[in-house]
Amino acid sequence: MLTVIVFVHEMGHYLVARWNGIAIQTFSLGFGPELVGFNDRHGTRWKLSAIPLGGYVRFVGDMNAASMPDPEAVAALPPDERKHLFVNKNVWQRFAVVAAGPAANLLFTFLVLYALLLGYGRYTIPPVIGDVISGSIAAEGGLLAGDTIVSVDGFDVHGFEDFQRLIATAPGRAVTIVLDRDGAIETIVITPEVVVETDRFGNSHRVGRIGVSRDVTQGDVTLYRPGAVEAVGTTFEEMRFIVDRTAAFLGDFFVGRGDVEQLGGPVKVARVSGQVATLGVVALINLAALLSLNIGLFNLLPVPVLDGGHLLYYAVEAIRGRPLSPRAQEIGFRVGFAIVGTLMVFTLLNDTLLEALRHFT
Repeated sequence: MLTVIVFVHEMGHYLVARWNGIAIQTFSLGFGPELVGFNDRHGTRWKLSAIPLGGYVRFVGDMNAASMPDPEAVAALPPDERKHLFVNKNVWQRFAVVAAGPAANLLFTFLVLYALLLGYGRYTIPPVIGDVISGSIAAEGGLLAGDTIVSVDGFDVHGFEDFQRLIATAPGRAVTIVLDRDGAIETIVITPEVVVETDRFGNSHRVGRIGVSRDVTQGDVTLYRPGAVEAVGTTFEEMRFIVDRTAAFLGDFFVGRGDVEQLGGPVKVARVSGQVATLGVVALINLAALLSLNIGLFNLLPVPVLDGGHLLYYAVEAIRGRPLSPRAQEIGFRVGFAIVGTLMVFTLLNDTLLEALRHFT
């Protein structure tokens, strides 16, 4: 799963670099010792490495996989080869090469979700409320049986399943519900209560609940197939939902509502991928799209060693008219390595401890 996503990400860097005439030394899936590889006719070494937790494209003249320039290596090259070095390209070319990785992940997510929507459609239920439990969050907030849900937090609700998902992914967070009641549009703000549920694989999840059910008199589940043009908007809406809920999930940790058990690293990705694979290839492909989007967004964080950190450097360079000093960049990379390394260690330990608790309990 990660190999496919990393390949897409690094291929974005690689293709835009090639289009800009940049000499590429290595295209690696994974880190550490090389397991197998070959050289192409352009002199690039394509290889599969021992530690499958990422990958990189290393340009000629780079000191390391983080694309820090090596002044000694650059000085040793003949003058006619230096024009092909990444470090000697203009700031906008370097910006485009770095941005291409996350952009490839976003494009991959869009294409996968769009193809699944066109190929399989989506099952939907009319978004009409049937029962409202007495004393529930919904009852206290003013929701009534027969209300038709129009939107939640600005996301259009096409079916009751959309309403359920939007509420479930907002535990303990206020949501704004727009509804149609007898032809009149009303807006209600409520905060779903936090409920811990266990899925079929034994995983615990914090979800939001308000105490409503669908109106069964509105008909059974139907298969909805959008047209090619309509599916574009629906796919972008789905991606916006994923980004919004991911940001809200991370924001919970800054206000003390976060659940550390919901965080996961490579171990959890492997376990979840295996579980989702039992549901069928479509579910697994959908998970790949979700992970690709999140990895693309994570790489845009303004942390040196991540793509977002490089983009921040180039933005500063474009504004100043000259790059930051090598010393300033080196300090930034060290800080970035510390941040990313700490996060990797934390998620690995967290995954390992949670896996141990799952087995012992």
